[in-house]
Amino acid sequence: MLEDHAKIATVIGQAGVIAGRKKLQKMIYILQKIGFPFYERFQFNFFGPYSDELTMQLEELCNFGFLLEGQAEQDNGMGCRYRLSEAGESFIGHYKELLPDVQVITEKLLQESTSFLELVATILYFDQIPADSMNEKVQALDKPFSDEEIKRARRYISELQADQMLHLPVSK
Repeated sequence: MLEDHAKIATVIGQAGVIAGRKKLQKMIYILQKIGFPFYERFQFNFFGPYSDELTMQLEELCNFGFLLEGQAEQDNGMGCRYRLSEAGESFIGHYKELLPDVQVITEKLLQESTSFLELVATILYFDQIPADSMNEKVQALDKPFSDEEIKRARRYISELQADQMLHLPVSK
């Protein structure tokens, strides 16, 4: 029952600190879309893919004492930051085999701004529609993105997918 919680806590533990609920939402969605075993349901909103389930899991992890939530400076002012508590480290120790090592990809995601991850997540959300239609969806986001930013995001997705292939366990 707590396996999904443990995966979220593991990502935060491997990241050290994640500044921002929106950034964390986008990171988990991107990890899910490139093939890591996250099963939260996401719907589209003004800032790209969003999961009520993930929000509830974060609240529960904080309530259990596994995550520490504090204030941090973000791209656009102050917001939440998450880090694993000692109890959280013990908790994820019971679930070591649930999630392949995502630290390399998590570090790559952390280096990007929240708005760029919003763009990447949105492109992934609309990956089944024609590029022209996807570009219209991207332009409808809270922050307009240039064609060059969209091209960069597509290259970034390809890099993440290549990295993912190195970190998923091989099936027997």
